[in-house]
Amino acid sequence: MPLHVPPAPAPALRTVLTALGSPTAVREARTPSLRLAQGPVTPELPLPVHVLDRITPAGASATRLAGWRFLIRSGDRVVAGADTMLTPDGWAFSRFFEGPYITATERALRQAETMQQPYQARLLSVPELYMLTLWLHGDCTADGATGHPAATDLLVPLAPAPPGIAAHRPYLVTELLPVLTHRVTPAPPAPLLGSPA
Repeated sequence: MPLHVPPAPAPALRTVLTALGSPTAVREARTPSLRLAQGPVTPELPLPVHVLDRITPAGASATRLAGWRFLIRSGDRVVAGADTMLTPDGWAFSRFFEGPYITATERALRQAETMQQPYQARLLSVPELYMLTLWLHGDCTADGATGHPAATDLLVPLAPAPPGIAAHRPYLVTELLPVLTHRVTPAPPAPLLGSPA
């Protein structure tokens, strides 16, 4: 089934195109692959980046849109990523970057394209665990900038994943959220020595 990629806001895409067209921005990007890219580079596969701010003990989650991420292609290779963020003045370019999440995102997207059910592709970040997942949302017509993980959505942890969580394995939200809840919920404080239990 084809994977649905929601359209990015036009101003977010424009900020990336402007940054790619600026020799200063690319030179200061400190991404060797982008600086060394031969020929034109193009942003593609825009993915809304949602942040999981809170997981309750019941497993309910609170997410917010943090920005849009674009993969930057040069020829037949993805060489970098570009992030945009929403500011009080509108969409702004944030940064170019490269590293393991670029190849992991590309791999997870290819994997998702082979699934029987259609999904809308998003990214879900869990800052407390330094974890990024490909969020496969079941409603392909939804606004990619809004919503929360549904029980039947899939989360695919990108490599490197936290210890004990398999990278590139699709998890149902109802399967993975309890694991995340356990990891980010602080344990109750231990009683002090000599204090009543």
